[in-house]
Amino acid sequence: MRIAGLQHDIVWEDRDATLMSLAPQVRAAASAGAELVVVTEMFATGFSMRTHLTAEPADGPTATWMAERAAEHGVWLAGSVPLQAEDADGLPTNSLLLIGPDGETHRYDKIHPFSYAGEHERFSPGDEDVVVEVGGVRWGLTVCYDLRFADQYWRLGPEVDAYLVVANWPAPRRAHWQALLRARAVENQAYVVGVNRIGSGGDLTYAGDSCILDPAGEVLVAATTDPTMLLADIDPARVSGVRARFPFLQDR
Repeated sequence: MRIAGLQHDIVWEDRDATLMSLAPQVRAAASAGAELVVVTEMFATGFSMRTHLTAEPADGPTATWMAERAAEHGVWLAGSVPLQAEDADGLPTNSLLLIGPDGETHRYDKIHPFSYAGEHERFSPGDEDVVVEVGGVRWGLTVCYDLRFADQYWRLGPEVDAYLVVANWPAPRRAHWQALLRARAVENQAYVVGVNRIGSGGDLTYAGDSCILDPAGEVLVAATTDPTMLLADIDPARVSGVRARFPFLQDR
């Protein structure tokens, strides 16, 4: 299965402008043969805590745009969106949506809000792991700060071939991002697709460093700080082969 990770900038709190800039990038990914196109965390608005401006219904403009692009190009599209709670008094969720060309939709609500930035005061945490099979690949869905919590990845490990990690990971902690992505691949013997934004938003800057790692922790493709499309082929047989040769998971 061919994956495209779009390392992109975000127009702060301006959904329409960001979606306009992303549309041709999704088209280019599909033209390059991608079956799954991955964008970033809160990819349309940036990691804003002003949820009265950014949060939208589950069938709101961003999810609708994702479904339209997926149908138009015959691809799956993944990225996180701030979604309003069904209860009018509830907090929104930071939700990773995975939408297919026929409109099939899967949703993972970020389990670990980033309390250091006050996300826990503006967003409700999810409470369920999500594994989805797309293109013969079993995907574990995660968002940004989840990456710091190995137990979540360990829970999913035996059930998955690959992890998606969409992020707005700040530049000052870029070494942590790079180290943790590789650790999650090595310890779980699974592919890791980490897609981070670039540019600036609020008072933070983002260095990108998106990458795709194989089940042995080897870098298949990596970006630096520029807008980039990462392309790689994900093969579940590679996961099975690594785990058979080095049966480490059974020793947990």
